[in-house]
Amino acid sequence: MFMNKIKCGPGHGVSIGSLGWVLNESGVQNITLTDAVFIRSDNGVRIKTWARQSNGFVRNVIFQNIIMNNVENPILIDQNYCPNNQGCPRQTSGVKISGVTYKNIRGTSATAEAVTFDCSPSNHCRGIRLQDIKLTHMDKVPTSSCKNVHGTSSGVALPLSCL
Repeated sequence: MFMNKIKCGPGHGVSIGSLGWVLNESGVQNITLTDAVFIRSDNGVRIKTWARQSNGFVRNVIFQNIIMNNVENPILIDQNYCPNNQGCPRQTSGVKISGVTYKNIRGTSATAEAVTFDCSPSNHCRGIRLQDIKLTHMDKVPTSSCKNVHGTSSGVALPLSCL
């Protein structure tokens, strides 16, 4: 899937997911989002999976040339999605996430944490790449958070990469 020149917001942003509600769910691969603008959205680019057993996967995803304007979660992987602990308490996501690139993403975060990788303890995110990320929060450098994620960072890194 190729998405180009999208303007999004206010709203939820762009999400891959929710994935992993059922055990035998098909995977998602070969997705590119380029030249997009997000304005006052809840999320920018998000991958979201249920904290449940699943044979699903997300791989070969590129998010590039993106402008964030006052976005609450500009870059987010949430593999522990389980609202109100209904249908998935004390479980971990079986969805395998690999080969996700975030390149040339800049602008402003509405929250102090601009990059969040909350990956599954049983299926770590692998091959996550950050390249030339420049996000600010109220004219300051925001933070990033990494759990169970493996990858690399190159070029400009604002916030400081946790990879």
